[in-house]
Amino acid sequence: MVRNPESTDPRERLQKVLAAAGIASRRKCEELMLAGRVAVNGAVVRELGTKVDPATDDIRVDTVPLSTPKKPMALAVNKPRGLLCTAKDDRGRPTVLDMVPESSRRLYPVGRLDEDSEGLILLSDDGELTDLVTHPRYGIPKTYDLRIRGRLEAADIRRVESGVWLSEGRTARSRVRITKRGREISHVEVTLAEGRNRELRRIFARIGHPVLSLRRIRIGKIALAGLKPGAWRKLKAHEIDSLKAMARGHRTSR
Repeated sequence: MVRNPESTDPRERLQKVLAAAGIASRRKCEELMLAGRVAVNGAVVRELGTKVDPATDDIRVDTVPLSTPKKPMALAVNKPRGLLCTAKDDRGRPTVLDMVPESSRRLYPVGRLDEDSEGLILLSDDGELTDLVTHPRYGIPKTYDLRIRGRLEAADIRRVESGVWLSEGRTARSRVRITKRGREISHVEVTLAEGRNRELRRIFARIGHPVLSLRRIRIGKIALAGLKPGAWRKLKAHEIDSLKAMARGHRTSR
């Protein structure tokens, strides 16, 4: 078939098509391709730059045909302590997906909150959204409410905001606001765009103020306010669009 050179090319990168169909995040889809688990028109495709037309090409993952892309869906969930942020646990422990209806179990967590933490977590089948929210290069800010041991002083705040050295390197700059200062316990709000494993707990432990409790209260412009522990709500289209626009704007401005 000969295409009009002036027409818009309907092809997209294969990993983007897979992510849009809800297979996994874009990075995970790239791993599937490299592992030889994706075929287009009968041929295994491992090259990440490959472009396809989802309307005409036969795309399969593990020999299963790619379903027609559905409208992406995302939920905001107020995760209580004790739940794992994973789609399924091999040991049968409760996960954040146990909080939502059976019809939403095809969703997967966007990022992580450790088992001892609580607050806002997103669930989605939108691989692009997952990539934009979780990867540090897109700079989506996440805000946390923490109770920490001891009295936090100005020098402690400056140290956290400028970056603390952890085993894998120095943490990125952040914003810290004391909401309540006590002799034995302080309450602080911290906003950062990274997502290292148990990062805030490790940062405050490093400066001698262990975290007693941690609750995420905001992702971009999506706020936890109004959601009781264990409750969830469906994100509106403009909320999803705002997250994507924020991420793309941050990357463009860099």
